[in-house]
Amino acid sequence: MCLICDRIEMIKNGTNPYFVKELETGYVVIGDNQHFYGYSLFLYKNHDYTELFQLDMDERIRFLKEMSIVAEATARAFKPEKMNYELLGMGDAHLHWHLYPRNKGDIGNYGHNGVGPVWCLPMEKIYADECRPSPEELETMKHRLLTELEQLLNQ
Repeated sequence: MCLICDRIEMIKNGTNPYFVKELETGYVVIGDNQHFYGYSLFLYKNHDYTELFQLDMDERIRFLKEMSIVAEATARAFKPEKMNYELLGMGDAHLHWHLYPRNKGDIGNYGHNGVGPVWCLPMEKIYADECRPSPEELETMKHRLLTELEQLLNQ
């Protein structure tokens, strides 16, 4: 089973502490590590597809629309200067979006003039244990994101 499927299974059995909300096409979660404060993910529900273009057009539009809502909620909740979006999948071949709130200087001297994609930063910095939110911080983050999501979904 893939890591994303494992995380979804944890959501279904109530043991994923990072879970925020279930939407029609996927699950919203706060990222385990928060070097980029507010880092969130949107996990597609179905493991059968590994590429966005494999979804039929109606499903693709629903998935992209929901991802966009999650990104907007993330921006509203955490107030970054810019949002970065990534749909990768070489490590975990399961459709999922990485939503990175970005601020000037958040990658330090990595990249060109201190700016660049999140992956300019060494992985060991992004995934360092000191970047994990405390249980209290995690609950606060989840509440902020859920509040913004529900406002946007109820418009």
